[in-house]
Amino acid sequence: MSAARFRSINAVSGATARRSVRADVSPLRTRVISALVMAPLVLGALYLGGVFTDLLMIAVGAGMAFEWARLTTQGAGSAVGVAALGVGVGILLYALDRPEMAALLLLLTALVAPALIGRGAGLRGRLWLAAGVVYLGAACLGFLFLRARPEVGLLLIGWLIAVVWATDIGAYAAGKSLGGPKLLVRVSPNKTWAGLVGGLASAVLVSVLVAAWQPELAHATRLPGVAGVAVAGALLALVAQAGDLLESALKRRVGAKDASGLIPGHGGLLDRADGLVAASLVLALSITALDATV
Repeated sequence: MSAARFRSINAVSGATARRSVRADVSPLRTRVISALVMAPLVLGALYLGGVFTDLLMIAVGAGMAFEWARLTTQGAGSAVGVAALGVGVGILLYALDRPEMAALLLLLTALVAPALIGRGAGLRGRLWLAAGVVYLGAACLGFLFLRARPEVGLLLIGWLIAVVWATDIGAYAAGKSLGGPKLLVRVSPNKTWAGLVGGLASAVLVSVLVAAWQPELAHATRLPGVAGVAVAGALLALVAQAGDLLESALKRRVGAKDASGLIPGHGGLLDRADGLVAASLVLALSITALDATV
């Protein structure tokens, strides 16, 4: 092979490699920029509480309902709009201290929105939409309920978010590094049993650290000290991963990779908040049940 020919091949190979590196780096850069822009806004609203958290949850709840309805109805406009509007207004009513009206509106929306899909829609799609309206709406109300708890609201949602984030990070790290048998191939091909264990371990570790740093967390959740909070963290991690799998099943049903392209580099709101939605609902219901026994 001539020297000129060799240099030409090397130049082409180098250009191809550089394009490949740029293709790999570009999505990561987009994800990082999106996170740097959104995280301060979201965490700031949660920290300030009150109307700031209310407005955030109205927007997020309506957005998630829009994505869920678009997936379940294959984009049927009127049903999607009604689902998003019903959930958003329901959260607004709760924020205005009208919980009964909020619950009634969510139930009404769950009945009306599926009826607007059209005659060609199957029963399964209608049930998915109705369930999604109630599930997402109730989870958002539960999150507001937790944040509004006197004196401990910020601690509760801080612990909740830390557990969900730790679960996601631990599951990803363990799954990537250890591999092993798949968890539910037909629902989410990338998830492994090692990832499940890694997520649980991370959630327990974070719960122990938070409970040791803030002893009032055990009192706020009526759990027996650090050990009780650790067990609760593990259970919430299981719930969060179940929420993740639920959204994966929904996307797999319609052949979608992401719930939407709303957040550059991250997909949709559901893609980012699926585990937090499930964990928020379960924690809020648990504390409500404990309150009823006092």
